[in-house]
Amino acid sequence: MHDLSKSLSLSASAMQAQAIRLRHVAENIANADTPGYQRKLTAFRPGPDGMVETGRVRLDPRPAEKIHDPGHPLADEAGYRLGSNVDLVVEIADAREAQRSYEANLRLFDQARQMTQGLFELIRR
Repeated sequence: MHDLSKSLSLSASAMQAQAIRLRHVAENIANADTPGYQRKLTAFRPGPDGMVETGRVRLDPRPAEKIHDPGHPLADEAGYRLGSNVDLVVEIADAREAQRSYEANLRLFDQARQMTQGLFELIRR
């Protein structure tokens, strides 16, 4: 029984970590046009008993895109302003990867739950 409950806990921690990752991806996409915005990166690390934890949120060190827009109020003397360093193609790929990982852990969670339910059925007989 301990192994089944541990499986449930492991799957739940992985789903929570992927949900946090999806939240950061959504923030990155929402701020793609915000001047000077730096992309947020989510790191995973092993927690106690093999659980999945998210580390500190890091900012992508890549420089922001320089956009030539002389009429913009934030433009410098040369007519350039800073954009963000968010690449929407990368964000969409990250979102799909996080979604698939979440779904895989959800299936594992569901299988462990069904096994636990089956064990209780056997005990009741």
